[in-house]
Amino acid sequence: MRYSQLFINTLRNDPKDETAVNARLLLRAGFVDKLMAGSYTFLPLGWRVYQKIEQIVREEMNAIGSGEILMPLLHPRDVWNETGRWADPGVKQIMYQFKSIDEKEYGLSFTHEEIFLDVVRKNSLSYKNLPIKLYHFSTKFRNEPRAKSGLLRGREFIMKDLYSLHTTQEDLDKFYWEVKDAYLRVFNRIGLKDVKVVEASGGVFTSGHTHEFQLVSPVGEDNIYFCNKCDWAQNKEIYTHKIGEACPKCGGQVEEASSIELGNIFRFGTVYSEKMGINFKDSDGKDNPPYLGSYGIGMSRLVGVLAEVFNDEAGMKWPKSVAPFLIHLTFLGGAKDEAEKLYKSLTQKNMDVLWDDREESAGVKLSDADLIGIPYRVIVSDKTLAKDSVEIKERGSDKVEMVKLDELSSWLERLE
Repeated sequence: MRYSQLFINTLRNDPKDETAVNARLLLRAGFVDKLMAGSYTFLPLGWRVYQKIEQIVREEMNAIGSGEILMPLLHPRDVWNETGRWADPGVKQIMYQFKSIDEKEYGLSFTHEEIFLDVVRKNSLSYKNLPIKLYHFSTKFRNEPRAKSGLLRGREFIMKDLYSLHTTQEDLDKFYWEVKDAYLRVFNRIGLKDVKVVEASGGVFTSGHTHEFQLVSPVGEDNIYFCNKCDWAQNKEIYTHKIGEACPKCGGQVEEASSIELGNIFRFGTVYSEKMGINFKDSDGKDNPPYLGSYGIGMSRLVGVLAEVFNDEAGMKWPKSVAPFLIHLTFLGGAKDEAEKLYKSLTQKNMDVLWDDREESAGVKLSDADLIGIPYRVIVSDKTLAKDSVEIKERGSDKVEMVKLDELSSWLERLE
């Protein structure tokens, strides 16, 4: 893709009204645009990062036998009344609820349990067609009182929701832990290696305990306790032990840290199915309420988390798996024509290349390359062409390597 065609506008200075690292970097580097607090437009570079994350999540959801759908964002009050959540004080604090011109009441989605159940109950449910496992990527709306952390805390954001229905609690439990493993694979693939699975409260979703996926970070809004020897971890909301006590699972040392929530998983049992009058026929022909599971990942939040984690004083340092491009190709001096030929050659071989074809100074180009944070920078200049070579530098490394032009394709292919 040509830089000149991609609508990239970098800024020399941090936005004055942003305190979060992710917001400052993503705005400066031209990945997002801010409409208002908690509401951002994904620009071409940012959307490419998002799409690569989404594809990784899609692959892992498909791998555990889930089907992709897309559910509406505008919900009638009636379906929420069935579960009693429309009037729930906790829900009313965060859900945008309003009347239309015909005085009917609607809400903007902050979750989709009711809608998922409404979809499946219109079909004849039997033990033969359960479990059902469906997921979607969709916009969510939550009336957050403090939307000041960039993409980490938004009033409008993108989530991946997965919902499942099962004949027994045992079958729900089995799938619940399969989703846990799939989530850990997702986070590992996008570069977040040390994610902790943390027992937590259900908030406005359920009275039972749930599990969150937390990344230890000084900018996190959550506080967790975790063992430094085993996988035991709890959110501060439900932690009942005294500070300094040994891990209740293995006796190891318990530590406290701030963290960012990346996702969560819930087991609702049959409570929502019963409230909405949903049953399935078992093998004896008897009606039974199915067991519901709900599993979320904050998709747009992940872009913000990666920006918080992978950066330095010069800008972004995207992991290869989610970088907007793998290669940042630029030219210096009078080498534009040769760089153009190289760009066409690389794209014909399906290389993931951003071609900086702008007539700008070397300082501007190299500064923007660091700010945008694509993993590998390839420079074509009069100096490199004199040696029939290009200059390659990995983002964040001081090492510069000269590679012969006729060896470049094979050299780059090893990176993918």
